[in-house]
Amino acid sequence: MAACLISGRLAVGQEQPVSVALDARERLFEQLATDAEHFDARNILKKVVRVSKPSVVHIQSRKIVQTGSRRTIEEAGSGFVIEVNQQKYILTNRHVVFPTVADGVKISLEDSRQLTVENIASDPASDIAVITVRETESLVPARVGDSGRMEIGDFVVAIGSPFGLTHSITYGIISAKGRKDLVLGTQGVVIQDFIQTDAAINPGNSGGPLVSMRGEVIGINTAIASSSGGNEGIGFTIPISMAMVVVGQLLDKETVRGAYLGVRMDHDFTDSTALKLGLSHARGVRITGVTESSPADKAKITPNDVILSFNGTLVENDDHLANLVSLTPVGNKASLLLLRNRKPIRVEVQLTSRPQSEEK
Repeated sequence: MAACLISGRLAVGQEQPVSVALDARERLFEQLATDAEHFDARNILKKVVRVSKPSVVHIQSRKIVQTGSRRTIEEAGSGFVIEVNQQKYILTNRHVVFPTVADGVKISLEDSRQLTVENIASDPASDIAVITVRETESLVPARVGDSGRMEIGDFVVAIGSPFGLTHSITYGIISAKGRKDLVLGTQGVVIQDFIQTDAAINPGNSGGPLVSMRGEVIGINTAIASSSGGNEGIGFTIPISMAMVVVGQLLDKETVRGAYLGVRMDHDFTDSTALKLGLSHARGVRITGVTESSPADKAKITPNDVILSFNGTLVENDDHLANLVSLTPVGNKASLLLLRNRKPIRVEVQLTSRPQSEEK
């Protein structure tokens, strides 16, 4: 009898915790359901994705392996719809659609509808391409933001076709700004002012948008730094404000000539030279010559002037100044901070079209 009682007590003792645990688990599920409703109500990522995805396109390109060769390969990329002067276009990277065979670019929307390519205008220096398509009425243009307002640490979403998986979403932050002098797989990209992000970017994301938490496109995903060929948390994006300047030039002229200042620059500006001019170290750009009748000449810029800032942006070096000038719309005025005779002065320059014979 004692043995039976002991056995019975053990059985009762074993059943009670199981019952309590199941009840507690059910209560946890109920709490999670309530918490999830509150979380979902505040989860703006879903809203960003919903408002952005309809503007994103998948691009399939049959690319020429080598000039003069008949060999081709299929590559996937991305793009997105923009609206300029009430006309809709597809914006992407040049390397997504170049070099391709005739009729080698296929564009499809999220609902699998195909678009007919009519024209591609591109600029190798910035790696930007604008595609004119026939079916524009139903296209949903992306809202273009101001990439200049984005800060390191801002959350962003990347949308594209990594490894051909169309309309994939990744999420991260802006890791850095103003990345230059990158050695990219795409040769000839000389205009560099990249935004760096840790949002996962892989082959196939090129040309797709980087989107802010306001649902606005702030960049074109372009390249990655990787030892494996896949995402390692370092991706590079062309700022949309820079891209739209190139877009305007491509649509107006089909070739990008950029604005023109008309100066010759000291490519070997050293600390010792800077000390003689009144600077603690070499920064900005030392002018060694000015082209006659150029915008710089009209603004009375002279040799040995050091350009320290351009429209409020501190000038890092000669390549940086060349980029800033090239990406300024022709006809715009620019405010320059100079160091002349050890004193800071400001001058205003009205930029003109760059003559083909001039490089800067």
